[in-house]
This record gives sequence, C-alpha cells and structure tokens, in this order.
Amino acid sequence: MARENDASAPGRADTPTADGILAATVREQAPGAADIPLVARIAAGEAPREVFTVLALEQHQIITADRGSFRHLARRADGDPPVAAFFEAVAEGESMALGALSGLEETCGLDADALREHEPRAGCQAYPSYVARLALEAEPADVVIALTANFAARGGCCATVAHALRSRYGFPDAACAFFDFFAEPAAELAVLAQAAVRHGLDASRVTPRLAHRYGRLLQEYELMFWTALAE
Repeated sequence: MARENDASAPGRADTPTADGILAATVREQAPGAADIPLVARIAAGEAPREVFTVLALEQHQIITADRGSFRHLARRADGDPPVAAFFEAVAEGESMALGALSGLEETCGLDADALREHEPRAGCQAYPSYVARLALEAEPADVVIALTANFAARGGCCATVAHALRSRYGFPDAACAFFDFFAEPAAELAVLAQAAVRHGLDASRVTPRLAHRYGRLLQEYELMFWTALAE
C-alpha cells in the first residue's frame, strides 16, 4: 500500500519546511491557561501536597516506559541517522529525568518498595501507552514533530510547577530538579528535531496531517494525566 503524503512536491513555492512545520505545530497545540486546572491550583498553592507523591509515582513508570519507546523508535529509524539521533537523545534525556525525579521521590518519602508496588492510574498512563503505539506503527519523522509540540507545552507546565514548589510549598531544590529539567528549553534537541524533520521531508516520509494528529492526541493525553492526578 502506498504511503499517503501531504508534503508538496519539491520546487513548489508552498513546499513545507522543517522549521515551518515544527513552529506551526507548537503554536497550534499550545494549551490554554484554563486547560490544566490542577497546574493553576499548584501555582496558587491550593493543591494538596499528596498530589506530588502521586505525581512522582506515576512519572517513575511513565519515564521508564517512554524511554523504551524512544529507543525502539531510534532502532526503527536506523536507516535515517538524523531521525535516529533525535530519538537517541530523547531516550538519554529520559534517563536524566529519571535521575532528577529521585529528589522528588525522596522528599515525598518514597522508597524502592513504594515505587515497585504502586498501582498506576489509567488516566496517568494513557500518555506512555499512546507513545508506545506510535513507536510501533507511526512514521518516526512524524513522531518527532508531535513530540516537539508536546515537549514545548510541557515545558511551560513544569516551569510553573517548579516555581510553585519552591515559593508555595517550600520544597528543596532537589525536589524541583525534575521540573527544572523539563522547564528549560533544550536548544540541542531543537536542532536535532529540525534535522530529523528536514531529512524526513527530503525522503518524503513526513505527513503533516498525521503528525498534527499525533501531536493533538499526545497533548490530550498529557491533559488527561493532570486531570487524573487531581482525582
């Protein structure tokens, strides 16, 4: 079956560019201020501290799952080095995030037994489940676009939470490290994303319509995560 492709033919004035596709997807899928009520409550210091314990428990499983999915995407893109490089970097970032999460786990009094025995919430784990689906069947270059939009939206949430943990809840820096990690724009990752999407366009392996769909669903699952935490 021929793969559908929405990209314009080379040489036309309306041919999409990597920068244009990434910028448009990030802009179109940025969440509104009212989309994540729990983050607003955290920013105001109104969320119960127990929320952060559940967040640490759920994120431990999410990061582990996502890292495996990104490694699988890197293997699937083995013949496309720029695309594989993006997913290798993202997988390595998940390892770093898991290390940063340990500060929050310790502050919340979580040990290895608590992490192992935690029964996850379906709403929180919908995101990594969908990432695993994309890892199995989606075109890797399209996933690069979707993830770039989602990471940009997540960065704003994490910056808000990191500030609130210090100013509203009195958490130590070590407990905020996980949110600090995602709050900072990753310039190197942005360069890798541009190279990956550029390669995908050159190889006719980018379908903007599908990439947009993947990004939209990732963002909706991200919102579902925050909603499930508040339950």
